[in-house]
Amino acid sequence: KTFRPRKKFEPGTQRFELYKKAQASLKSGLDLKAVVQLPPGESINDWIAVHVVDFFNRINLIYGTMSEYCTEKSCPIMSGGFKYEYRWQDDSKYKKPTKLSAPQYMCMLMDWIEMLINNEDIFPTRIGVPFPKQFQQVCTKILTRLFRVFVHVYIHHFDSIINMGAEAHVNTCYKHFYYFIREFSLVDHRELEPL
Repeated sequence: KTFRPRKKFEPGTQRFELYKKAQASLKSGLDLKAVVQLPPGESINDWIAVHVVDFFNRINLIYGTMSEYCTEKSCPIMSGGFKYEYRWQDDSKYKKPTKLSAPQYMCMLMDWIEMLINNEDIFPTRIGVPFPKQFQQVCTKILTRLFRVFVHVYIHHFDSIINMGAEAHVNTCYKHFYYFIREFSLVDHRELEPL
């Protein structure tokens, strides 16, 4: 239920070219710290947009592969161990931070991110249409919440990831994500404490 089809970039667009550049760099075995740096002459907002969508796709896939182990019974609270509990809040149904099970939280999160990245007013795809002033703030919120998926997966379900033989993929995805958010200071340092 939480797995979504990948969001794709339209061939021929600048973002598609940036996406191809980012993917080629990742597959070339380059240092991930270098790969996340803004290419010369490129727009920071375009670079962030491409990565937010790509991270959404990858993290959604990671959670989707192990979601059968993350149930209402096994994970009645969305948490990162005993010290960290994540509550859901949005601007519509949940106006106050609300305790949810991990599967409910994940479902709400993936729906919320999908709605944002498909909103042309926030993630414009047409050439010449500017990003809104609050674009990086929105991306910070998305990336902060996606980080919580890593926290939950690593602390509560890493044995399942190992049993599936997916730990190398999850670790590489996490390193890429971590270097990216640190490069552009997109997630508050306090949020990073659980990992």
